[in-house]
Amino acid sequence: TSRISDTVHFHQSLLLRRRNFFRFILMIRIKWIFMPPPHPRLRHVFAEQLAESACRPLPSFTSRSVPPPVRFPGKVTAVVGMRRAGKTTFLHQLRSEAVERGVPLRRLPYISFEDERLAGIGADQLGLLVDEYYRQFLDFDSSTPLVWHFDEIQLVRDWERFTRRLLDSERTEIAVTGSSATLLSRELATELRGRAWQVLIHPFSFEETLRHQGQAVPLEPSSMGMRERLFVERAFLDWLKVGGYPEAQGRDPFVRGQLLRDCVDLAMFRDVAERHQVSNVVGLRWLVRHLLGNAGSRFSVEKFHAALKSQGIAIAKDTVHQILGYLEDCFLVRLVWMESKSERQRMVNPRKSYPGDMGLIRVFDRSGRENLGHALETAVLLELERRRFDVTYVRTAEGYEVNFLARSGTGESELIQVRADPPESDALEREFRALEVAGRQFPRACKRLLTLTRSEIPEEVPSGVEVQPAYEWFLERSPPS
Repeated sequence: TSRISDTVHFHQSLLLRRRNFFRFILMIRIKWIFMPPPHPRLRHVFAEQLAESACRPLPSFTSRSVPPPVRFPGKVTAVVGMRRAGKTTFLHQLRSEAVERGVPLRRLPYISFEDERLAGIGADQLGLLVDEYYRQFLDFDSSTPLVWHFDEIQLVRDWERFTRRLLDSERTEIAVTGSSATLLSRELATELRGRAWQVLIHPFSFEETLRHQGQAVPLEPSSMGMRERLFVERAFLDWLKVGGYPEAQGRDPFVRGQLLRDCVDLAMFRDVAERHQVSNVVGLRWLVRHLLGNAGSRFSVEKFHAALKSQGIAIAKDTVHQILGYLEDCFLVRLVWMESKSERQRMVNPRKSYPGDMGLIRVFDRSGRENLGHALETAVLLELERRRFDVTYVRTAEGYEVNFLARSGTGESELIQVRADPPESDALEREFRALEVAGRQFPRACKRLLTLTRSEIPEEVPSGVEVQPAYEWFLERSPPS
């Protein structure tokens, strides 16, 4: 009886295995029948882009001043920043710098995934790209490292796996760009598992704007003559009004305003509404207009939520918190927290909000004022971010406020106060008093007051406080280009 039972179980198991096997074969055949065929011209497209990147001259551009290191061995260089800030141009700058070091263009392939012929491809098809490269340049000397430059790589499904495989299996380096909301620092840390080095690209700084316009950058800004100083001051005031967007330079006010609005709309709908499925577009628009039109002001989610509710706009408070984070993630808005050792105190106090570029202030502000003070404050914050400072603002127990407390990675710190008022203004004494009180709280920090022009520097300055025109500070401390 036992042997008969074992035989029956054996045949039942055999039948079950055969049945599962045939089901597997049937599923494979069905999947093969209904699976879309591979891109018929994919290899041709890759071959065309590789040939162009090896033969076509590099485009002309204004080089960006980015503090080193730009590349990190064994990591993907991820170029992030605002939309239309110049991330793609920075890729070509990296290629140009490599060419100056003697690297041939054929070892610096550039692939743009915005090519409509590459729409819908996945990482599993990018192996054809590598194969095509070695097919074209098989006889080329491989003594120099191969550096891939991938533009808008987020359009490729599972691109992170492909880049990790290239780093692990090939003697290669990789630089990528993507839409601001896709290549976020936290996503890079998750997807690339510590294999990414982030480089933040802002719109033009003042020094970059001067070079873009073909103007000479003063070598010693503090020693300029009267004529040169007046020219630099006028250019500085224009930069604060126009902003640093490369496309906006040299445009008339109407065209410039339309370009900036289009850029903001693109960030709102592509990087926030579409990507994060934000359905409350009305609340999103109100929040963006409020933040961009009130640069440097303290922002409270509770007060803003109450204001929307009074206007009959239904939106959850948690949704406002989420949208605020999305806007910061796509670099449209920069948020500055209050300096405090207590995390709870940081959370309960309002943050200060700034636009991602000074030119957005004039577009979204409805007061009709020039708002040069707000623009200057915004420009200083963005410059501190360019130099990779950690930035907070200080509010003392006595009620005084300092615009920025900036800390560098080497441990240096500065208390920076920004003002655009005449020297005889009553607020000047309060500015100095705020620096003095905050200086007692942070005794190792350098105390600095930045004015709009040299004529606004007061005659009497407290000891321990350095006062200088902001444009000198921008030019003297600019990182090497």
